Amino acid sequence: MQHRILYPASYALLELQLGAGEAVTAEADAMVSMSMNMQMETGAKGGLFGALKRAVGGESMFQNTFTAQGGPGVLMLAPTMVGDITAREMRGESLFVQSGSYLASSTTIELDTKWGGARTFFSGEGLVVLKATGIGMLYLSSYGAIHPVTLGPGEKLVMDTGHMVAFDATMDYRVRTIGGLKQTLFSGEGLVVELTGPGTMYMQTRNFPAFVNYLVPKLPFKRT
Repeated sequence: MQHRILYPASYALLELQLGAGEAVTAEADAMVSMSMNMQMETGAKGGLFGALKRAVGGESMFQNTFTAQGGPGVLMLAPTMVGDITAREMRGESLFVQSGSYLASSTTIELDTKWGGARTFFSGEGLVVLKATGIGMLYLSSYGAIHPVTLGPGEKLVMDTGHMVAFDATMDYRVRTIGGLKQTLFSGEGLVVELTGPGTMYMQTRNFPAFVNYLVPKLPFKRT
C-alpha cells in the first residue's frame, strides 16, 4: 500500500494505492472516491463489544474495509474536520489517539480503548482514548496542521489538552492546571497535559472546543 497526502495542513486529502487483494480499514463516512474495482464491506471490527468500546472512545461503531479486487485500486479518504493528515508506520508499538483523530489504518492494526481515569476525564477528552497497536500504516487527522514533537528520556513538554492528537504509549502523562486559580479561570488555557519522554507526540495547531466557544455567542437564535 502506497499513500500520498494532498493539500496538507488545511484541507488534506489521503490517496491510497492498493495492490490486488490489499485492504485498508477506514472510519465511516471517510470515503471521497474509489476506483471501480474497490469492494467495500461495513462491519463492527472486533465484534459488537469492540464496536461499543470504540463508540465510547468517540469513534464510529462501524468501520469500512476497502479491498482492491482483481488488480490495483485507488481510494481517496478525507476527515470530517478542516485540517491535516499524517501517516505513521507502526512497527509493533502502541499509540494513544485522541477521540476523533483516527482516519484509517492497515487491517493489521488493532484498535482498542484505554481507560484513562480521572486525569483523562478532566482533560476534556472523555473517559477513554483509542489505543492503536500492530504492524502497518496508521493515518491520523486533525483540526488544523499536525506538528510532531519527539522528546528524549526524561524530557518534558506542557501542552493545552485541546491541541492533542496522539502520543506514544512509552510516554508518561498527567493533566494539571496551568497555574493558580486565577490562571486556570481567566487565562483561557484551562487544563494542560504534561508529557514526559521518551516518545513522539502529535499536536494540532487549532483547538476545536475553543473554536466552538468562540462561535456559539455569534450564532443567531430564535426568541420564544
